[in-house]
Amino acid sequence: MIWLTWRQHRAQILLTAGFLAALGLLLLGSAVEAKLYVAEHAPPGCPGPAPACADLEVALGERYDTVYTLFGWMPLVLPALIGAFWGAPLLGREYERGTHRLAWTQATPVGRWLAVKLALLGGAVVAGGLVLSAMVSLWRPVFRDGIDSSFGNVGVFNMVGVAPAAWWLFAFALGTAAGTLFRRTLPAMALAVAGVAVAMFTLVTLLSDHYAEPARTVLTGTVTLDDPDVRLVGATWLDPAGREVADPPSSVCPRRVDAGRSSRNAEAWQKCLFGKGYRYAVSYHPPSRFWRFQWTEAAILTLAATALGGLAVRRTLRHRV
Repeated sequence: MIWLTWRQHRAQILLTAGFLAALGLLLLGSAVEAKLYVAEHAPPGCPGPAPACADLEVALGERYDTVYTLFGWMPLVLPALIGAFWGAPLLGREYERGTHRLAWTQATPVGRWLAVKLALLGGAVVAGGLVLSAMVSLWRPVFRDGIDSSFGNVGVFNMVGVAPAAWWLFAFALGTAAGTLFRRTLPAMALAVAGVAVAMFTLVTLLSDHYAEPARTVLTGTVTLDDPDVRLVGATWLDPAGREVADPPSSVCPRRVDAGRSSRNAEAWQKCLFGKGYRYAVSYHPPSRFWRFQWTEAAILTLAATALGGLAVRRTLRHRV
């Protein structure tokens, strides 16, 4: 069964391995070149959190804009591709071609056939996700040395730690279940891509802020937290009596926005409010919760993958022809 699984799915395995190798070479090349660029152009202590390093960070961003653009799409695109090209054809293609009638009447029981395939291919996608996580974790410090943004930036968060492995496993299970639902590959691929997009929107936008009770701090004199890697949940102004106000009255501090000077006017408006006794309350998750959020998201995705895998097995065993 192991050899048969390799023969049937070697195209996906080799293409994915080739993609990871090419991506690794791209990240390695950009990292080495960036190291040389930083060594030649960086002020002392940069890259890092010092204000003097801002120009260097802008220069790096412009220099590697193409790499950053590719990186920005990977958290969504890669799991969708795993679901479409690993999960959907696993059973959908068997049904579509009618080869399941032959495969499932051999000496190997259907249950064992399914168990070996799901275990081997599921383990392969988990390993691939962990390899991707390792490469990204080694690549980012070259550009963000001393400025960790792996928690506050949800896109980066889903590319490091155990999150990529969990997302890849979920996408694989979703595609597999879709294959048993439609019994055709293309509709299963479409459902896998759409399902990954919906799941990512739901977890990242709606649920992730509720993985833990947000911390709350009240600021005076500034509306920005010291740590750039916090994950903001919400913020509101407090009037001198401590009541929350969505927008301070314009009669307290008039706010004027002029073309080309909006940032300066906003700072002046904020300074006026602080001078009148207003404060700024911020709800957030600190970076120390990185692994708590990683394991929480991974647990949700793994449970969903287990349920989808169980659904696929049940439908396969009940509908063998």
